[in-house]
Amino acid sequence: MAGTLHIIGGGMAGLAAAVEAAGCGKRVIVHEAGRACGGRARSYEDRQLGCRIDNGNHMLLSANKTVFRYLAFTGGTDTLTGPGAPLFPFVDLAEDARWTLDLSRGKVPWWVFQPHKRVPDMRVVELRSLQNLIKAKGDTTVAECLLPGALTRRLLEPFAISALNTACETGSATLLGAVVRESLSQGGNACIPWYAKEGLSESLVDPALKHLGFMQVDVRTQSRIAGLDIERGRVTALHTPEGPLPLSADDAIILAVPAPVASSLLAGRVPGFSAPDEFESILNLHFRLNEAPQPLGSFAQSGFIGLVGSIAEWVFLRDDILSVTVSAANRFAAQDPDILARTVWHDVRRACDPVLKTALPATPAHQRVVWEKRATFAATPAQNRLRPGPATALVNLALAGDWTATGLPATLEGAMRSGVQAVYTLGLRRPT
Repeated sequence: MAGTLHIIGGGMAGLAAAVEAAGCGKRVIVHEAGRACGGRARSYEDRQLGCRIDNGNHMLLSANKTVFRYLAFTGGTDTLTGPGAPLFPFVDLAEDARWTLDLSRGKVPWWVFQPHKRVPDMRVVELRSLQNLIKAKGDTTVAECLLPGALTRRLLEPFAISALNTACETGSATLLGAVVRESLSQGGNACIPWYAKEGLSESLVDPALKHLGFMQVDVRTQSRIAGLDIERGRVTALHTPEGPLPLSADDAIILAVPAPVASSLLAGRVPGFSAPDEFESILNLHFRLNEAPQPLGSFAQSGFIGLVGSIAEWVFLRDDILSVTVSAANRFAAQDPDILARTVWHDVRRACDPVLKTALPATPAHQRVVWEKRATFAATPAQNRLRPGPATALVNLALAGDWTATGLPATLEGAMRSGVQAVYTLGLRRPT
């Protein structure tokens, strides 16, 4: 198979496509506009904190088969850590309650009948919410599927807003149902949490780049593709920093860029192209302490705590850094980031102090607010309908990205799945 495969975008979708396509018979080139690959899942040296941090928090589940396949190819599997069991410690700050959700390993949800393993005060009948989500279709929202009760407030609503990065009142029940179908409905073995031991780049980017180098894939950073020449139903040239790059009849392209970039390149030029045009932000807060706190109990085992009754959803502990995620953060766009940080720190202290050997300080030594304004597409039914599949009207161009029609919300699993599917769509690999 002759020719070159140009992958435009070095985020998770682009890297997954490159890993999948390496060795397919074509030369593979990755064009990344920024200085580093990884997109929304990378690490960097932060001058304000004086240390290396991730640009966001990402939790994987053992159900994420595409991600773990990618990690197996790239040698990144051993860079993850977690409790090794389907354990999720939670604190309800509104009602001062603590528990650890301990899911049964198999598909039969025995945990529901064991008070020390389930959500406190939940009723078995509330499991109908999960059935409603799995069966949801069309314009149904998450809120329409959830029964009132402790299971909804203490688990399903936080789970929904984290998975969709969209409020339950507007979020697509179909998309959340797909996540439930692949995780909770498969039992605890599909819900074991994992996250990067050192950093996102050390797990998801650096091993991939090393693997791609071995496979003779050319990864070019600071290589922005500013435009495409399109003639007679195919892309004929790429506009690179060095000038136009003509394409041969055997060349192919995977466009693995954010939705707004794809729209700027293709909208009005490619028949049938559409893309989401409404987005939700994510607020990540990193607090650096003078010394690493010593966690106790389930916090020590897991390395994270889920928050209920807070504006944040998760707290992760890595050495002397406490990192906090606030999903669907558009609702806080008008608020002062410093005030938000103080509010979140107050919640972090309430959540963590009882499970640390020593109390946290009244104020952290250093803090960093990272606000991703367009972190994901708004996972509403209307926006979901705008998501395109991998194939386009151009015979040599396929699309990839967590905003494409993966059947999942904008997750790492969805992003990587889209990259793999784009390779299949171009006929460079056969699905396995």
